[in-house]
Amino acid sequence: MIALLQRARKSVAAFGLAAAAGILAACQPVSMGGTGPAINPNAPVPVALLVPGASGQASDQLLARSLENAARLAIADLGGVQIDLRVYQTSGQAGSAGPIAQRAVAEGARVILGPLFAQEANAAGVAVAATGVNVMSFSNNTDIAGGNVFVLGPTFENTANRLVRYAAGQGQRRVMIIHDRTPGGEAGRNAIARAAAGSGATVVAQSGYEFSQNGVTQAAPSIVATARSSGADALFFTADTAGSLPMMTQLLREQGLTPDQARYLGLTRWDIPAATLSLPGLQGGWFALPDPALYNAFQGRYQAAYGSAPHPVASLAYDGIAAVGALIKSGRADALSRNSLTQSSGFAGVGGVFRLRPDGTNERALAVAEIRNRQVVVIDPAPRNFSGSLF
Repeated sequence: MIALLQRARKSVAAFGLAAAAGILAACQPVSMGGTGPAINPNAPVPVALLVPGASGQASDQLLARSLENAARLAIADLGGVQIDLRVYQTSGQAGSAGPIAQRAVAEGARVILGPLFAQEANAAGVAVAATGVNVMSFSNNTDIAGGNVFVLGPTFENTANRLVRYAAGQGQRRVMIIHDRTPGGEAGRNAIARAAAGSGATVVAQSGYEFSQNGVTQAAPSIVATARSSGADALFFTADTAGSLPMMTQLLREQGLTPDQARYLGLTRWDIPAATLSLPGLQGGWFALPDPALYNAFQGRYQAAYGSAPHPVASLAYDGIAAVGALIKSGRADALSRNSLTQSSGFAGVGGVFRLRPDGTNERALAVAEIRNRQVVVIDPAPRNFSGSLF
């Protein structure tokens, strides 16, 4: 049991760095005047890409390279749309991101993609708000969304809505939320509660626990008792595969509370790293993920172009360029305004369709999958447009 938790903590979950950025404190979003800078769609459009390179950390350099590679791959896929990509290194620091964003705008950028971390994105947005330039951050922290700042990263709200509504449609409407007492765990708890309120499901119980091995061990018996006394038929976990999820789910199963009695639902990706799929505690659990066929195609193209697999967060850079390119293709001078960025039809991304909301958050089409016999089995495909009721 200890080994399982230790191995899990050494691994990096999908979008793990973006998720870590999601719990950072942020300033209030700044309201933006105007509609955004005009562009000439018949000439190369300057686009700034802010990446966390030059920090001296190998992990940041890997992220920076992967984000830039994905952006260039997206440009190559656009066909006929001219983008002048300008890459800026922020060192992953909020103190650098603001001045660098101002420099990028002064040098002609009409939109900013990135940066990755929440405090960076917030600083960049504040720094260029008066210019009307929009910032499409790779963060998933909805606290920084609004004004001229959009978040492209996968949000707790989006995943919670998808899973709660699907589970309710399968008759599992009595939800128990199980969360660690961390900022991320509490943010996830709140997202699940909001999703339940609008889905026909009911939160019948909540159980928090100390984020430690002892905390998980001590909490498991009371969680089992509460689940049974409340009649919960769905257990929604906020923990990820690099934290307490492997140990908690294994303990609950050992004490007789299995997915056959109350379905396990996950707010995070349960398929990364791949070794997670072999964990006994997660068998039969449900989680949400981007369209696997589309994402696998992206990974294949990236591998062929650059000789290595992309970092999971790199897909956000591709999506950002795909959205900008689609808007430039419209031929309008105001293609990069807030109204254009938030068009209801959305954009085609590497993992499916997505759209930006006027409040700066996003909606992404997600598939629902079950871990079955140590494999990912899609049980409800990702919608291909925004006309259905899942959004």
